[in-house]
Amino acid sequence: MVRRNLNDLLSFVTIAREGSFTRAAALLGVTQSALSQAISGLEARLEIRLLTRTTRSVSPTAAGERLLQAIGHRFDEIEAELDELSELRDKPTGTVRITCGDHVLKTTLLPKVAPLLHKYPDVKVEFDVNYGFRDIVADRFDAGVRLGDTIDKDMIAVPIGPKLRMAAVAAPDYFAKRPKPKRPEDLTKHSCINLRFPTHGGLYVWEFGRKGKELNVRVEGQVTLNSTPHIVQAALEGLGIAFLPELEFTPHIEEGRLVRVLDDWCAPFEGYYLYYPSRRQPSPAFALVLDALRSQEATVKKRR
Repeated sequence: MVRRNLNDLLSFVTIAREGSFTRAAALLGVTQSALSQAISGLEARLEIRLLTRTTRSVSPTAAGERLLQAIGHRFDEIEAELDELSELRDKPTGTVRITCGDHVLKTTLLPKVAPLLHKYPDVKVEFDVNYGFRDIVADRFDAGVRLGDTIDKDMIAVPIGPKLRMAAVAAPDYFAKRPKPKRPEDLTKHSCINLRFPTHGGLYVWEFGRKGKELNVRVEGQVTLNSTPHIVQAALEGLGIAFLPELEFTPHIEEGRLVRVLDDWCAPFEGYYLYYPSRRQPSPAFALVLDALRSQEATVKKRR
């Protein structure tokens, strides 16, 4: 029997999952030419093509997809077992991959994880800043962070922060030329800064509530963005009314650079949750990160 090279198989799995030689090479710490040679050698030994290459993408062939399904999870299991061996060491080790948004990373994740990383130098955390709804299982993340009402029902969800409130704001110069809205319906007469969801491309419908009454408003404006830091900047530039979690605007409101409106229509709602697959046994490194992020009032919820 021809001896199979496990490095070549790992290279194939990584390329097939990433859909890119460039990203796979970066993850594996090798050159693209070395990866190309490894795949060519693997295909030659198996006498079958595993990957379809174009100038823009790489995807597995039918045979490649079959091989990926057969061996991909085995590499994941090996990696998980190696991580669990850290229980036998004096100090835990391992890498935890989390996908999240920019704001929760800055205000919650980094402040809570930093002391842990100082204490355990062999624990690593990789944050993927992404505003789309990533499939954490398919994309091989250990966990993701989302607002509580957007998490799939088959995930374990753990609160990592308090309830949030939205805020509608604009620069003083903007309101110097226009009356402030008194009710959410008045926003249809204003220029508003829209948020486009990266995953499905739709525009966020602004959600308000007061005394049990809910009201959704589709707004219009000159500017549409798909990241919250840029929405804050657009509001500071006087380009319209913005609508985001109030913590995004707090320092600008306190220093008078932004003016808040419709405050009584912004009711508290469930905040950020860390979520992860219920079927996977957490590694020691992940358990440490989870414990560091868990809010003091947190209760673990298995979505149903």
